[in-house]
Amino acid sequence: MPKNIFSRVQSRSLTRHHKIAMAGVATLGAAAIGFSAVPSGASTKTTTEAAQPAAVAFSTEQIKDVKASVTDQMASASLKAEQIAAKKKADAAAAAKKQAAAEAAKKKAEAARQAKEAASRAAKRAQVKKAAAKSYPNNLDGWIRESLDILKKHKIPASYDGIHRNIIRESSGNPRAINNWDINAINGIPSKGLLQVIPPTFKAYHVPGTSWDIYNPVANITAACNYAADKYGSMDNVNSAY
Repeated sequence: MPKNIFSRVQSRSLTRHHKIAMAGVATLGAAAIGFSAVPSGASTKTTTEAAQPAAVAFSTEQIKDVKASVTDQMASASLKAEQIAAKKKADAAAAAKKQAAAEAAKKKAEAARQAKEAASRAAKRAQVKKAAAKSYPNNLDGWIRESLDILKKHKIPASYDGIHRNIIRESSGNPRAINNWDINAINGIPSKGLLQVIPPTFKAYHVPGTSWDIYNPVANITAACNYAADKYGSMDNVNSAY
């Protein structure tokens, strides 16, 4: 066989070999091909074993610690919320108790005020009733005593003895006595009553609460004592005609 023909045959043979090798490489592409790097001068080894993934190191204790920490935080937050809620509840209860106490004290004070006012009104009514119920005998003693109570109410000074002494001198105790002979009678204004008071004087010194009748024993005594207090300081200071 000529050389050039052999060369073409060999060339075609090598080419086919290369193709088979390349096909083999392509076929093995799906598999893991491991190449181990070795120091310089050493042979290179090819392996078809699949590469194993590196192991990941972990600890269940770390997970437990994290879980415990989260649980503790949640428990702490829950406890804090409960404490806040409890404080709010306690504050609200204290405020309500304080308000209730204030209202109770206000009601008590109002009740005491009303009771005091009621007692005051009752006392006044009792005084009025007592005054109204008080009776005086219809005689000289009774007239003087009733007049003295009225004089005391109006703060007009006088005493039982001073009044009695002057009545006996002026009218002998006769409430209808009248003087028709002195200067007053001559002038048309005779003295009248227990203490012989002229009408103008009786009118000027009349005391409220008594009769306007000049012959009324109590009205006559009271007006005469009022006049005497103004002119002489008291009926007790009168020892003669006045």
